Amino acid sequence: MAKDGLKVDIERHQQRIYIALVLTGTLNHEHYQLLTPLFASALADIDEPIVDVFIDASQLGGFTTRAMWDDFKLGVIHRKQFKRIALYGHKRWQSFAASVANWFVSGEVKYFDDPRAAIAWLSEH
Repeated sequence: MAKDGLKVDIERHQQRIYIALVLTGTLNHEHYQLLTPLFASALADIDEPIVDVFIDASQLGGFTTRAMWDDFKLGVIHRKQFKRIALYGHKRWQSFAASVANWFVSGEVKYFDDPRAAIAWLSEH
């Protein structure tokens, strides 16, 4: 398993924000302490942001309990701002997690086992 980590890339064009995350190992509360302010900063000063997210979870082993809570809070706080979230991975629980996430965000969350298909889906506007 890869070292625990989080890589974040944020692009902002007027009202639209594209966030790419690469998650490795096990995510913990400290990762969300870094991610949450980055996310808030990207959304700052935008009245009605439109957020698309690509999550590469292909090397993600899991979350600590506290990180799961942090993830839930982040999703609920910004639920109306997400347009599409593409989750790329190779594990059955990740597909299930994408399905559950659809209950908590106003946009669409979809699981992919091919990163190119995930990016193509995000590009459909």
